[in-house]
Amino acid sequence: MNFRDKRSNGEAEVIARSTDGPVTRSRLEEDLRAAGVEPGMKVLVHSSLSAIGWICGGALTLIEALEEVIRPYGTLVMPAHSGNLSDPAGWENPPVPESWWETIRQQMPAFDPERTPTAGVGSVPELFRNFPGVLRSSHPHFSFAAWGADTEELLDRHELDYGLGEASPLGKLYRADADVLVIGSGFSTNTCFHLAEYRSDYPGKKETEYSAPILVDGHRRWKQFRNLDIDSSDFSKIGNAFLKRKGKHITESRIGYAVSYRFPIREAVDFAENWMKKHRR
Repeated sequence: MNFRDKRSNGEAEVIARSTDGPVTRSRLEEDLRAAGVEPGMKVLVHSSLSAIGWICGGALTLIEALEEVIRPYGTLVMPAHSGNLSDPAGWENPPVPESWWETIRQQMPAFDPERTPTAGVGSVPELFRNFPGVLRSSHPHFSFAAWGADTEELLDRHELDYGLGEASPLGKLYRADADVLVIGSGFSTNTCFHLAEYRSDYPGKKETEYSAPILVDGHRRWKQFRNLDIDSSDFSKIGNAFLKRKGKHITESRIGYAVSYRFPIREAVDFAENWMKKHRR
């Protein structure tokens, strides 16, 4: 059996775009250093694996390169969200029949930081959460995974209410002057802009109630919690405006074949807070 026959057309497209050859770990390390990533940094990473090009070793190679450059006395962080652990009444893409709702509520497995897969954040965070030394915070929807020196402090006490707010890992990264590294994924999923939503004052801002199955003293319980009615639909606009107005704070580079940006989380959150106040309705 030729395992190459099982490869997807999507991979063929990535190979075709990798015009200067495969992306190796040594090349990734060189590109990360050229982007200003240094040992000891605290870095929140968003990535698109396909945008980087054909990587020899795939997501494993990218994570190893990040850890090698940041070193264990730095801190590498990625979103490990699992928003699919939610009330099926709110599911839209796709919805499920209403007759299924109660069964799903009764039978959906409780969130477990070690076992629950990520959802909607890509293959790199899903692999990263299983890496040696990586821990994951306890929020059933908005968890983060981290490796390095400040992991426990960063992930500790991730409360259910307002899971992307001041007391979350995002708030702690802001106070720690962390950097954000966007590798080929653009700004549409730039998680730190959610912290700006909590801080900004705009007309349509409102709170909502979420729910998820969690373990309480070893027993499965369906718990409700408060959060903002978060909205990432304008994050690309915010990111483009940030690039234009705050260019001196942003390092643009290529990591593999991917257009990438490194910037201070404080600059991005402060900019987004003001942008939302002026432009959101």
